[in-house]
Amino acid sequence: MNATTSVYDDLVGQAHIVEVLRKAVAATRDVDATAESNNQMTHAWIFTGPPGSGRSSAAKAFAQALVCPNDGCGSCNACRSVLNGAHPDVDVIRTQGLSIKIDEIRDLLARVAWAPSMGGWRVVVMEDADRLTESAANALLKAIEEPGNRTVWLLCAPTLHDVLPTIRSRCRHLQLTTPSTLAVAQVLQNRDGISPQMAQFAARVSQGHIGRARYLAKNEAVRNTRTLVMKLPLTLKGISTAFAGAQTLVDSATEQAIESAEERNQIEIDDLSLAYGKGATGRGMATGGSKAIKELEKEQKTRSTRMVRDGLDAALLDIATFYRDVMMVQAGNTDALINQELEREIKNYAAHTKAHTTITKMNAIMTARTNLSHNAAPLLTMEALMCVLARQS
Repeated sequence: MNATTSVYDDLVGQAHIVEVLRKAVAATRDVDATAESNNQMTHAWIFTGPPGSGRSSAAKAFAQALVCPNDGCGSCNACRSVLNGAHPDVDVIRTQGLSIKIDEIRDLLARVAWAPSMGGWRVVVMEDADRLTESAANALLKAIEEPGNRTVWLLCAPTLHDVLPTIRSRCRHLQLTTPSTLAVAQVLQNRDGISPQMAQFAARVSQGHIGRARYLAKNEAVRNTRTLVMKLPLTLKGISTAFAGAQTLVDSATEQAIESAEERNQIEIDDLSLAYGKGATGRGMATGGSKAIKELEKEQKTRSTRMVRDGLDAALLDIATFYRDVMMVQAGNTDALINQELEREIKNYAAHTKAHTTITKMNAIMTARTNLSHNAAPLLTMEALMCVLARQS
């Protein structure tokens, strides 16, 4: 394998994880395996870490390495097909809805019951294991308890507590860490051609989330939206401004969701209609076509709902960095501000509020994020939060 090319190249700041995964892959190739090398590999893994740490990237890199004849070169057909979702022995499960239901798990279990078609491993990467419903998690537990001979389960979740205790007790745990601002900035410069100043800014405000840092660095509209969100706390002076701020956040998240989904939705509908014979000579779509399209539209609506909630969650994380910086100033530390471009406004805000009030507001933001994840109404959740943030004492 070319030493300069590897499926692990995108795992920024995760050298400890890469070492474990390399040893595990090596153990699967060792025909004269010792007891020690056998302990390096197991049939079920959980990758946890904060948003942007790369837990799903690590799981997919591991999947590539397991099916790659060169232990994860990143350039062969097997490695590329995993990334493209075309490898017959690798299933990547990512929910576009709010949860993963038992019917989806049953369909998955039926697919992975067969032996690997290419003679290696059958690998399942579940990017959102924390979104399993209780019945779906119980169905998955049975599969992990009685795994296929050459089947590997790779589950991803923010923390171990987001996965059923019975599942996590049967998996090997790998904890990813947030990469440093410097490491993320270097990646943006070296791999994406981002200017040093922009790379530094994006890495700093994304707090080590490399995907968000790249998105910010490459999209001026996204940066403008973030600027609007970051100045929102400065506009909160009473109930009327609180309600207006809440509406601004929801409208912004909804607009971004519609913009992201509109073209994709139409392409999906057109492709499905074509598959059922629409546009062909003779009669219209085959039997079941209309029902299939209605089901697709229902899935698209669910996906749009999740995108709005995800957009609001990202905005709340940004707002939380404002109050974090305020708290740092109130504690006498101005050397590690995340939002350095707002330093003057942050210092002025800190001088006119109390530290305990800042903490209360940060806790309120975290509570709102939790409520959103539990399917609370977005606008009502934002209005309640903005009312708390508008309080001056």
